[in-house]
This record gives sequence, C-alpha cells and structure tokens, in this order.
Amino acid sequence: MSDFVDRVTVHVKGGDGGNGAASIRREKYKPLAGPDGGDGGDGGSVIVVADTNATSLLDYRFMPHRTAPNGTMGKGDDKDGSQGEDLILPVPVGTVIFSSRKVKDASTSTQPAGDTVVSGAKYKNGEVLADLSHPGDRFVVAQGGAGGLGNRSLANKNRKAPGFALLGEPGEERDVIFELKSIADVALVGYPSAGKSSLVATMSAARPKIADYPFTTLVPNLGVVDTGDKRFTIADVPGLIPGAAQGKGLGLEFLRHIERTEVIAHVIDCATLEPDRDPIADYHALENELAQYAQQLDVPLGAIAINERPRVIILNKADIPEAKELAEFVKPEFEKMGHRVFIISTATHEGLKQLTYALSELVDKMRERVQEAMAELEEERVVIRPLEKKRRNPKAVGLGFDFEIEREQDNDGNFWFTVTGNKPERWVRQTNFDNEEAVGYLADRLARLGVEDALRAKGAHVGDEVRIGRGDDAVAFDWDPTVQAGAEMLDGDPHAQRGHDLRLEEAQGLNRRRTNTERRRQYHEWMDAKAAVRAAMAAERQAGHWADPARVDDPEGAQDFLKGFDEGHSEEE
Repeated sequence: MSDFVDRVTVHVKGGDGGNGAASIRREKYKPLAGPDGGDGGDGGSVIVVADTNATSLLDYRFMPHRTAPNGTMGKGDDKDGSQGEDLILPVPVGTVIFSSRKVKDASTSTQPAGDTVVSGAKYKNGEVLADLSHPGDRFVVAQGGAGGLGNRSLANKNRKAPGFALLGEPGEERDVIFELKSIADVALVGYPSAGKSSLVATMSAARPKIADYPFTTLVPNLGVVDTGDKRFTIADVPGLIPGAAQGKGLGLEFLRHIERTEVIAHVIDCATLEPDRDPIADYHALENELAQYAQQLDVPLGAIAINERPRVIILNKADIPEAKELAEFVKPEFEKMGHRVFIISTATHEGLKQLTYALSELVDKMRERVQEAMAELEEERVVIRPLEKKRRNPKAVGLGFDFEIEREQDNDGNFWFTVTGNKPERWVRQTNFDNEEAVGYLADRLARLGVEDALRAKGAHVGDEVRIGRGDDAVAFDWDPTVQAGAEMLDGDPHAQRGHDLRLEEAQGLNRRRTNTERRRQYHEWMDAKAAVRAAMAAERQAGHWADPARVDDPEGAQDFLKGFDEGHSEEE
C-alpha cells in the first residue's frame, strides 16, 4: 500500500471563545464595590502552512478531524481568560485548499464540466480558498471564536454594575479539501510502461517501483537532478491513456501534478508491440488529453499555460535495434513540429547526458519567464488584508449599513421577518437568554443599530414574528418594541430605567453611612412610634378589651401615671 496521498477532505473547527464573567468586587465597608468580571479568551484558529518538510497528506487521511483549543472563561478580580493556541497544519508546498461540497450520490451523479471530482469521492472541489505555492505560505481555514466581554468591560456611567456578561462565540467549522499539486520543473508524460520511472531512477537518486507490467506507478514520483552548478526537479506522472481527461484509467487523478511544471517531456516507447501504436500516434493522443485537461484548468497565478510550455520528445529504449531504427525514422517528423528530440536508453544510459543538460537549459529559461510574469502581476496584484478593529464612522449607523431585513412567507400564509447581518447574528450568539438583563442589553443594541426602525419601515407590527439569523442558529421572537426587559425588572418597578443596578442606587440607603441629621430624624420617628403604641394599648385597656371592667388591674394608679405622661408629652409637642 502506497503512503503517498495527494487529496484529502479535512473537517476543521476553530476554538470556541470563553465566556465573560459577571462578578462584583467586595471590599471592606463596601460589599458592592463595582464590577470586576474579566473577559473570556479568544479561541485558537486552524492555520495551514506550506512546509518543505512535508511530502504527503497521509496524516490527514487517518486523522481528518482537526480542532483548535478553546479560550478559557473570564474570572472575578479582573482576571481575563487565556487565549486558545492556534493549531498549525503543515502541508507540502504546492497544496491548494478548496471549499468542500458534498456529492449526494458519488456513484451515479453527473458533474458539470469544469468541476474537479475524484471518482467515487463523496466531496467535490468548490471555491479555491488558497494556493500555498511558496514555502511559509499561511492560510487560516477556521477562525477561532471571540471571547465574551465580562461585566467590567460592559460597565458605563448608566450601567454601573451589569449583572450579566457576554457569551463566547463559537469557532468557525467547515469541511475543506487539500489537494497537492506537485511543484516540479519537468513533467514526464507517456503511456504505461514507456520507461518514465526508469528514467527518473537513472537521472536522480529516486527509487520508484519498476516492473514489466502496465500501471506499475500508482503515485507520482519526484526526483532531483543535479547537473553540477544547477539543479532541477523531475516528476513521473502515472501512465496516461486516451480518455484520461474524462477519468479513464489513473490519469485524471494525477494530471494535477503537471499544472505547475515548466517543461513537458513526452517519453515515447519505440519498442511497443501493439499494432495500433506508433510514436507519432502516441504523441498526438497524449497532446489531445493535455489539451482537454487544460480547458477545465485554472492556471495558477504567474504560471505558463500548458499549451505554451516547451515540449521535449524522448524516444526511449534505443538499446533495442528495432526501437532505435524506428526512433531515427520518426525523429525528423518531431523536429518539423519544432520540438527537440532525444534518443535515449535507460538501460545503457545512451543519450542521458545530452538530455540532462538540455532539460536544465530549458528549465532556466522558463524560470526567468515565470519570474518576469510574476513581477508584472505583482504590480497589479490586489492585497486583501484583515479588517482592523477600528470604531466605525458613527454617522454610518442604521438601515442598510450592518444588516438586511426580508419579509418571508410559507405556503400556509404564515409570514415572518428575517434579520441577517454580521452584527445582529454575533450579538445573538453572545447573549445569555436565561438572564433578563442580558436580553435587555441585546434589545438596546438592536435598537441603536436601527433594527426597530427598519422593521417599522418594512411594515412590521407588534406581535409579528421576527427571526435573527438563518438555519439552526436562528432566534425567533414576537416583536414588541415597547417591551421592557433587563435591569428595570429586577425590583418589579416597570418605570425603572434599564441599565441601572438597583443594588448601588443611593436612594436605597443600604450601602453608605447615615448623616447625623438623618440619625436624629430616624430616632424621633422611632420614639413617636413607641408613644403611639402605648397610647393604643392604654385605650384598649380602658375599653375593657384586655380584662373584666369590674376588676381593678392597676390598684396602684399606674394607668393615671401613664395618662398624665401622655398628656404632658402631647402638650409639649
């Protein structure tokens, strides 16, 4: 079983952001000294890096699920959560990353022209996400989620001590396809058993499998050819046959490996015993397959189109007399086409030295041509950089800037309004709907963004269903712009202003020392209340509510003393 893998589907997921903390600092004489909940840490991202030490995608076939670490939660005492580490995925240089689209039935589905599909695969290539053609190229395939803010970061002059915090956002999750397109200078193409593997083994230190039956080579073989002061790489593409561009044989799976080569060398077997084959027919058949493949090929940035790359004709097996005679006979025909022709033998090494130096010369010329093309494209190249976390223009707020609203309806006549946009959907993911104050904070943010005004403009009425987001993550509710939620409901008072923490209100008088004037007033109120209680008790006693009127309850005249004291106290007031 071969250990070379050049196409895999990988499920990647960025780390989830940590939740923010809702905490109140406690100090001596200040049990409620202010919010101190820390922010949650951001989740790690999944980053693909082109590494010269990686030679295959085998590791991702056996471990196709890759997840970056999560960020940790924030804590009290102003402690922020730790950031999740980025997950680095090394891939060989020349790997192209595609978005993945699942095929419903891989065995019977018919794909439109232009889609690259591996026979029997469950996923087909979608949009090209990145082309890692240089060592060190990086691409973030799954962004980590942002950590939630703690109540310390949410506090302001109107909301002094929020009793809630924001939740961390989930990391990005998707399927991607890694496809390796070998970066070689020379590509050897030819029919099965034409001697391509033997040529690679003779010219370089590579040792591919060689046998006397067709389709011996099941994977591309790369070799490094050293000519003294120069060096180039040579790739052996598995044998092509007519119909390879449509998926016949093994050709379609490995034609991608010639996309980045600079020189195409036709290795033609001059000793074949098949009656319907000859060197000229073999050449035209292979060129026809390359032309069909080039039509559905997106040439990489700065690369030379396949039909514009120089061809070299290698007539192999000259150690056989009949083959050498045939090679000398067809050589003028190829030269008339404008190609350089070399008659070689991998068994006796005949003509290999001349071939090696000729290929090295062609590679140098093509490298200069590619560098010039890259330099021209670099001037016109558009560099896309991540958006900086800057505060947006405050005037650019509201309808049409950060969200969209659509009125949708099903077959039964039920309708609803769908709100989509980066900000509203992020805010919904950050909200803890078990906390009324957090829901009120979300309502405030949506109102400031202009969602309520936009819903009115779309014709929404109180009680209509509104959905924020789409799919399984959508949140649905009945729209009522006048509903009050959040901090104003903590004490049951519907007139309290949202965003105020009643625990810290001075009007409550529970978190500060009383003045002397307040102490005197409270003392007199307390004494007056005691006097009123004594007067009520005496009145009840005189009315006979406590005992028999015929019985003397106070033979010593205590009642008269209290009565006189009460009358005197009333006169003083």
